[in-house]
Parts: sequence; structure tokens; C-alpha cells
Amino acid sequence: MRRHHRTTPRTTRVLGALLLVAVGSLAVGAAPAPAEATPLDQVIPAPAKVTPGGSPYRITAKTRIGVDDSREARRVGEYLAGVLRPSTGYRLPVHAGRGGDIQLRLAKGPFGAEGYRLDSGAKGVTITAAQPAGLFHGVQTLRQLLPAKGEKGSVQPGPWLVAGGAITDSPRYGWRGAMLDVSRHFFTVDQVKRYIDQLALYKVNKLHLHLSDDQGWRIAIDSWPRLATYGGSTQVGGGPGGFYTKADYKEIVRYASARYLEVVPEIDMPGHTNAALASYAELNCDGVAPPLYTGTEVGFSSLCVGKDLTYDFVDDVIGELAALTPGRYLHIGGDEAHSTSHEDYVTFMDRVQPVVAKYGKTVVGWHQLTGATPAKGAVAQYWGLDDTSAEEKAQVAKAAQNGTGIVLSPADRVYLDMKYTADTPLGQDWAGLVEVRRSYDWDPGDYLPGVPAAAVRGVEAPLWTETIVTSADIEYMAFPRLAGVAELGWSAVGTHDWERYRVRLAAQGARWEAMGINYYRSPQVPWS
Repeated sequence: MRRHHRTTPRTTRVLGALLLVAVGSLAVGAAPAPAEATPLDQVIPAPAKVTPGGSPYRITAKTRIGVDDSREARRVGEYLAGVLRPSTGYRLPVHAGRGGDIQLRLAKGPFGAEGYRLDSGAKGVTITAAQPAGLFHGVQTLRQLLPAKGEKGSVQPGPWLVAGGAITDSPRYGWRGAMLDVSRHFFTVDQVKRYIDQLALYKVNKLHLHLSDDQGWRIAIDSWPRLATYGGSTQVGGGPGGFYTKADYKEIVRYASARYLEVVPEIDMPGHTNAALASYAELNCDGVAPPLYTGTEVGFSSLCVGKDLTYDFVDDVIGELAALTPGRYLHIGGDEAHSTSHEDYVTFMDRVQPVVAKYGKTVVGWHQLTGATPAKGAVAQYWGLDDTSAEEKAQVAKAAQNGTGIVLSPADRVYLDMKYTADTPLGQDWAGLVEVRRSYDWDPGDYLPGVPAAAVRGVEAPLWTETIVTSADIEYMAFPRLAGVAELGWSAVGTHDWERYRVRLAAQGARWEAMGINYYRSPQVPWS
């Protein structure tokens, strides 16, 4: 006898509920979770103040970018649209006026030269700044608040959400730099532009170009043409080298300026000058030109300090370079002048620094400049190590106490050509191994004993290129360490916390992949 099961109303309700749960479970497994906006405090560099809250703003096909009626604001608006159009597929028209869904405003306020405020809510995003540089930096923050796929060059699926709330932000230091050595290996204008774009994302505002060294002279000088045509004809390992025409250099300066980076050109003197000495025999004390050099040793070359012709040469070079450079600074090197006596070094710097002032520029030199008498207002770039002698550090501190500005580039912290680990295929290790945490976990404000906090102008991450040949090489050594140096320069010291930083840094990996950046996946970072 077959037994029939009687279905009661309660049973029906239970079965229905179970069915809904089952279907819901299947649906959860089959569909992605709802998109979430990146929290406002997850960007790099860490903002000064974050106030989350409110509904996110969604960029759509109807979104417009409104800008103040000024050339600078429009240029920043067009830059933002240019970044987002390829990935969103939206038109994102830029127009003057207050009707935009994304609004870029110039207004008086407590922003300083580079600060900004970002306000986001359901109706739109407004970035306000006192100066165009602040608008531009605010746009970099907005980029990081959008999904990483926003950096791709092809149309991607949305949604494009910006978290609700407000960010008020301004930098700790006015000098947040990166140096690229184009002398050991030459890099084209397009390669330099690529690096500039990467620097801009992290609010770096100085591009220091190391334009001359023993292995190559990289800038055309009309009054001394063989510097570039002969002195620039090789590089480390004997490759073809290269140099920038004046038009090339102007284009680098223009491109950097459009991204609010100031180019600081360097002609290294009196050492690191073999390319010049090989180009012109009369620059040598004995009148004999040495051969071109393609090795990596340092300290063997020197301009002839006792010759008046040397200072004619310096005047010509600095004069032509200053005329091409709208920025405030000109770097005269001064490091590793081992073939120059101390007396001659002091004599040389005493004669060369006034030439820089003559052409309207402020002297920057490596910190060995403090062993002479730095000019009034000069900036010394410290590249020593944690364990550099107390005597050498005291010399730098004394200069700082007397008014010399200090830019910090400790080699065992922020030299981007140092290997991460012993197994790193590129780079050097003379300053030690520099993993990501070591490059981030220090404070520029109290790094050098005796240097007044007010003397510290900021930080700079140099990348020497003895082993660096391609853009991919540049990126592998710069990223992820460059982002940390940028944060040290921008963010308040109270935000510096490795454990929190490494989480924010991990999220940048997807952005770098979208941008095609070849980065080092440090095991110290919990990459997504």
C-alpha cells in the first residue's frame, strides 16, 4: 500500500523558503558581488585628512567635466578626460562653467601651492585648489579612487564609482623628486615621458636629469658641439649612446611642466667629466684627451681647476642650459671628485656657484658641496648611508644650520638602483640590499642629526643606470619603492605606518598591471 504525503500550508511555506535560499545561493555563486568604491583613505600618498560618508558618485555616459574659465584649469580637465576616456568609453566633455558633474575649481583657501580639497557625493565630485598644481594633484587622487582598470587603454565594464566624503590634502615637503641617470645609459624622449607619467600619479614634483658623466654627455651645447656628438656617442658597455637636441630637452621640460614636475638638470663637475675631457683636449691639464669610457668605475676624472678655459667652458654650458630651463634650480654635481684635491675642489666651487646665480638659477649639489662653502640659498642633496661617518654628517648639519637646504636621498634607503635582495637580476649592492620596507620605514624630518627640521626641503629617489637599459628595467627598480618615497615626501609623519602602508601598496599592483608597469612583487607586500 502506497502512503501519500499530505502537504500542509506550513510545509509549503517552508519548502518555498528553502527553495528561495537555494536559488539565492546559486545566484550568489553565479554573479559577482556588487561593486564597491575604493575607500578615500586607501590612496598613495596618504592624504592629510579624510572624512568618509555619504553616497558614492557614479561616472556615466552623461558625466561632464566642468572647469573654471582659465587655460590651466581646462588643461587639467582635458588631462583627466584623456586618462578616463579610453577605459570608460565615455565622451566626458570638458567645458567652462559650474555645470559639470566633475568640477575643477580654482579658489582662495588654505590649500597652499599644491594642496586641494576633494568632495564626493551622489551628485558629483568637486576638486578645489588655490593653484593649478593642486587641481592636478587632486586629479591623481581621483584616479586612484576609481577602479584600477580605469588605467587601461581599451573600454572596460563599469561601474565607475567614487566613494562619498571629503579629502583635504597638502604636502609635507615642497621637494618630492626622482632622479633619472641618462648618462650611463641613454633614454629617449618617449622613455623619459613614460617615467614622468608614472611619477605624476604619486604627486612627485621634481624630475632631476643627470645629463653628464664619464660615460656620456647627453645635452647639445652649441658653443661646444663635440660634447654631444662625440661625448654622447657611447654608454656603459659600449652601446651607441645618444643625446638630446635642444628641441628634445625643451619637449621633456614642456611635458613635465604639463604634469607639474619641475626639471632640475645636472651637469656633474668637477669629477665625472670624462665624456667632456674626451671631447675637448684643451679641457685637460696636459692638453691630451683621454679615450671615451664605457666602464663603471668612478672618481678618476677631473676638470682642470687651474685653467681659465675651464670656467669659460662652465659659463657656456651653464648659460645655455639655464636658458633652456624655466625651473629655479641647476645641479652642479660635486660628488666623488677623488681626482681633485680638496683645495682645488673649494676653488672650483667658489668660482662655479656664482656662474649659476649669474644665469638666474639656484645651486643644487651633492652633499660634498658642504665641504666647500655653499652659496646663499643653495641646496645640498645628501646621498650618504645610515652609517656614514659622524664627521661627514656633522659637516652637512653645519651647512644646514647656516642656511643650506637639504634634500634627502640616503643611498641605503632610496637609491632605486640598489638590489632588493641578493637575487635581484638588476642593480647594485654597494649601499646594501634595499627591500620595500627599508625604503619606506624612515623619517626625513629627523634622519640627519643636527639638521634643523626647517632646513629639510624634501626627498628624492635617484635611479643610476649602470645596469638599467630599458623602460621595463626602470620600472622594475622604481616600483614599488618609488611610491613609498613619494609618500615620505607628501604625507604627514603621523600617517607613516608600515603595516597600514603595505596594504595600500598592495592595491596598487592591479593599477600598475593596467598601466603596463613592470614592477617587483616584493614578498613583504600582500599583493591582491
